[in-house]
This record gives sequence, C-alpha cells and structure tokens, in this order.
Amino acid sequence: MPAKTKNKKRLLDAADICRIKTMTACVMSPDENRIAYTVETISDDKQKYYSHLYVYDLKARQSKRYTFGEIHDSAPVWSPDGKQLAFTSTRDKKSGIYLMPVEGGAERRLLELDGAVSGLHWTPDGKSLVYMFRYNDSHRETDEKKKSEPPLFRHINRLFYRWDGAGWNPKDHFHIYRLDIDRDKPVQLTKGNYDDLMPSVSPDGKWVVYMSNHSRNPDLDSLFEDLFIVSVNGGQPRRVPTPAGPKMIPTFSPNGKKIAYLGHDKPASDWGSTNFHVWTVGVDGRPKAIDLIKKFDRPAFDMTAGDLCEGHQSAPLYWSPDGKRVYFTASDTGSTHLFYVSSMGGLPTRVTHRPCHVKGYTMAGRMRNLATITSDLKNPGDLFILPPQFKGDAKAEQLTDINRELFAQIDMPTTKEVWFKAHDGFELQGWLVTPPRFNRNRRYPAILEIHGGPRVQYGFTFFHEMNYLASKGYVVFYTNPRGGSGRGESFAAAISGGWGEIDYYDCMSATDYLEKRPFVNGKRLAVTGGSYGGYMTNWIVGHTNRFRAAVTQRSVVNLESFLGSSDIGYMLYREFDGHPWQNPETYHKCSPLTYAKNIKTPLLIIHSEQDLRCGIEQAQQLFTTLKLMRKTVEMVVFPGEPHGLSRHGRPDRRVARLEWIVKWFDRYVK
Repeated sequence: MPAKTKNKKRLLDAADICRIKTMTACVMSPDENRIAYTVETISDDKQKYYSHLYVYDLKARQSKRYTFGEIHDSAPVWSPDGKQLAFTSTRDKKSGIYLMPVEGGAERRLLELDGAVSGLHWTPDGKSLVYMFRYNDSHRETDEKKKSEPPLFRHINRLFYRWDGAGWNPKDHFHIYRLDIDRDKPVQLTKGNYDDLMPSVSPDGKWVVYMSNHSRNPDLDSLFEDLFIVSVNGGQPRRVPTPAGPKMIPTFSPNGKKIAYLGHDKPASDWGSTNFHVWTVGVDGRPKAIDLIKKFDRPAFDMTAGDLCEGHQSAPLYWSPDGKRVYFTASDTGSTHLFYVSSMGGLPTRVTHRPCHVKGYTMAGRMRNLATITSDLKNPGDLFILPPQFKGDAKAEQLTDINRELFAQIDMPTTKEVWFKAHDGFELQGWLVTPPRFNRNRRYPAILEIHGGPRVQYGFTFFHEMNYLASKGYVVFYTNPRGGSGRGESFAAAISGGWGEIDYYDCMSATDYLEKRPFVNGKRLAVTGGSYGGYMTNWIVGHTNRFRAAVTQRSVVNLESFLGSSDIGYMLYREFDGHPWQNPETYHKCSPLTYAKNIKTPLLIIHSEQDLRCGIEQAQQLFTTLKLMRKTVEMVVFPGEPHGLSRHGRPDRRVARLEWIVKWFDRYVK
C-alpha cells in the first residue's frame, strides 16, 4: 500500500481577498426567533461584488439562503408581524425596494429607483415603509443611452459638489419618503434645498424624526445639524431644540417621548478629535438634551479600520423595552465594543469584553438576547448571539462560520497585541504579525504599517493585508500613534495643527521597538500606509533614511492644493487653525512635499485615478518632483478607482495593488 502523505496547508495569497465572504448586516425578527443577514461575495470571472439575503433560524439552529444570482441585496428590515422582509437591491443595474415573504413565496419589487436609497423603516402597522432617497440627475431621461452619457456641462455653485466613491453629487437632495405597501407611488414627506437624513418612525407610527443641516451655509458649517420631526403624512417639519453640533441616527424611545441620538456640542472642532456620544432629548425639547456618557472618554463610533470594511461607521441605537437603557457601540483601545447606559445618564456598562470588533449588532422584541457581527484577529466576521448584560459575551454562541472552508486550507500567520513606550514614556499599542512556520532563530525583513484617518484605530479585527504581507516572509507591525481614535479626546487631538510632529515620533518609537526584536533584521525595514498613512509615509522618508523602501498609497503631499482637490479639503481649516491664506506657515511646514529634497528611500507611489478624497494631483506632484530631483521613484495608477480601492475596489485591482507592494519590497528590502 502506498504511504500516507500529510496534507500541507498553503500560504495566504493576494487573491484570497476575493475569496473571503463578508457579513455586512444583521437584523433580528420581532419574536427574536430569527436573524436576517446579508453576505457579500466576489465573482472571480466577472470581477464584481454580489450580496445575498440569509435567515438564521434560532430554533432549528440553521441558516437558509433566500436570494440568488448576480444581485446586490442590502439593509433588510423585518415587518412588525415578522412575516416579511423589506430590503434594497440592485439588479440589472437598477435599484429598488423589495419585499420577501419569510415563510415562502416569490419576492416582490415594490419600487424601482433611479437614485440612492437607504434607511428603510416600517411603520408599526406594517402598511408602509419610510426611507431617505435622492434622485440621480438622469432620472427624468427615458432614453437609456442618454442616461449613461455625460451631460453637456456641469454647473457647480456649492462647496460640497462631489463625494469620493460616488462622483458628482446630483442636483437633488436627500429627502424623506413614505411608500405604502399596497401602492406603487411614494409620498414625499420633506422638501427644500437641504439633505434630510437618517429617518426613524415613532412607536405610534404618527411621526418621523430625522437630521438635517439648515444653517446658512450647510457645506461650510457642516457640523451644525438639527433634529426635525415631521408627520408621517407630511407637512411642516418641527425642529427639536438641541445644542449646536453634529447629529446622527435619531431613535424614538419606546413611549415616544424622547429621542436618543449620536452627536456632540463642539461644531467648530476638527473631525474626530471630539467624541461622538449618546444624547437624549424630549421630542418637544423638554427635558433638555443631555449627554448620557459625558464622563466616558471614548467615541461612540466604530473607528476600527480594516480592509474588509469601511472605517468611521455608526451602529444603531437601541432602547430597552422599558426605556431605561440605551445600547450603543464605541471604540476603545483597539476594540469596538458593545455598551449600554442608563437613560438617565452615567458611566456605561460594557457587554462585550474579549478583544474584538463588533461590526454590527441587532436587538428586537423583549431583548432577551442580542445578535452581533463580530470580527477578531482570526475571523473576518460571523454571527453571534449573547445576552444583553455585563460581560454578555462570556455566554456568546457563534452561529455561523462562513469562511471555514477557505481558512481550513491556509496556514495563517500569528498576530499578537504588544505595548511599547514612546520616546516620552507614553504607552503605545500595536500588533505584531509573524510569518507562518515562524523560526525565531531567523532574522526577517519587516514592514511598518501606518493607518489612515488620521482619526481611526487599528485593532482586533481581521486584516487580510497584514496577514498576506507576513505570509510573503515579512514581520509586520501596525500600531496606533497619537492622533488616532480609541483612547480619548486628548489622544485624538494630539496632532491638531501639527501633523508630522508627535505622530512622527510615535512612528519612530514603533520602528525602534520593531528593530530591537531579535528575529527582525533591523537593516531591512520598509514602511507603508494609505491616505493619512500615506501622508506619514511621505513625511517619514523626508525625515529619516532608516527604511530600505517605502510605498505611499492614496497619499497627501501638499496641504495647500489638497484644499481644492479633495472632496473634503475645504474642511481642513478646522485642523490647521485657518485656511492656507490665513496660516500659510503651518500648511507649508506640515506638507511632506516641503521635504522632498531629503528623500533617499526608494519610493513607490500607488494612487487611484478617480480618488476624490486625496486627488491624484497629490501623487503627481510628488512623482514629478522626485523624478526631477533624480530620486528612485515609480508610480502605479489604478484607472477608475476611488480612494477606497483597498477595501472595495475592483477585485483584480485590489489583488494587483497587494502584489505591487510585495514586488517593491522584495526588490529593495529582501
């Protein structure tokens, strides 16, 4: 008989980013017996993303898939009687609102849409859906060919005229609509030259609360938002008195007398340096708005960055049935945890305790349990169920394992959390990734990764890129320097008005720590990062020659030109105490292009052609300058891609990006 051979697992490769399934939403049924969720997959041959609807039956302990084909389903919501699911879907390049009977039967398209829709909510009687919607500019065209053609010209008269990943903003604004299930024509509830966002329906079904910015210049004063209440039948909206500041996801209390929302009361602050907190206010302004977690120095936002999700996400707020608690998520020292706080205010109680990334959660009915989509260092995200109490995750049960078959084939790297001291003794957090089949007696080349934002955090979430680079034979170190999120307002505000100072020293402290590992070859170090991480990569190679190679991605090099070339550049005045003409010295001092003459490190510039966040002119300025200076520099440009290429770009381009990073480091570092 032939000898048995042991099956060896393979190493993670770049293309595995296209094989990972991503759970994107979950919602519990009113009777708490079922959980609907969506899973996104990638088609290798078509290079497209598809998303389908599933339902997990908690009694049968099994999942059932409800939709199939080349479609993209999202945002499911249960009808009040639990018999139907409403959701949005894109099919044959057309978007619509659909209805699915849960016990069986054909799905039904309620409405075909030529525009963007989100925020579906049922009215309590189950007869209508409320949502926010904005028409595309082409919605009046009847000729499909003309719809796809660019207009003769674009007339622009506002600051906020485009958005990365979406392109040119339509002339229409987002407004609130109601769609009656037995009719095919929606009713528009709000009007005007303002965006009306994030609607929620009152428990009695009579009112809709939403947020909107009615200031004189909403684009410039972008954080001056208010709450408004309008009848579910339309009419004149009524403003709810609250402190000036940003507001998100308003939600009625069970008795309909209060509204909980996310926000803060410092509208002039730079984005991310002031914590978003949970607030409540009476529907008529009495009792007055209060910050329920005033002494909790953490943002009630999901700020954990990865390459399988977008950062800066807000989870829903849930009231307990008796109105005594409000549930929310917050970023805390590398984790995104689930909390609740008394509706009277005070210190919050943490429901999840193990290091993790709660990417989404859902509650319903009597709230005997809650469900989460939870990721960690080894898992991109699965469905869990747990009690809604202190340390509830100690009793958590994992319901799905959607990537089991893929990861059973792969010998994965090892990632561990580490703490180290900065130059001034401040404690910093990081994650060290060692290659599969790690040999402690070897000395590996190493890569320092720097996050974007700047106000996000690396954390306890699965990160394909870090694992892939380690699988190619590198030790990878990714850290949270000051200026990011998850450790309080002073930590986040440490770089305000001074990019390239304390954040640079923290990155160098991380490099010191990495270099001192006995299994790291300190003479073969590389550095990379994207967006703000690209900014810091540019800054680092302009201030030190410690790295053998660098890859700067979707980066910023010239803060003055960033003002007009970025979709959000006009907001930079909050960060640097004025506009470039008011504070030119700071803009010049903090621009990496100022120090291009010092660069000796071989630099690869990766940028997307349709990046509206950090325009491609930033990459072109750096490339041209370094070429004229006879520096070692190359540039790779991805056509048609936005800023978020690494997270949701065309699949083959995501793979190519990763391969280019390794190719550059292999050439100059290995």
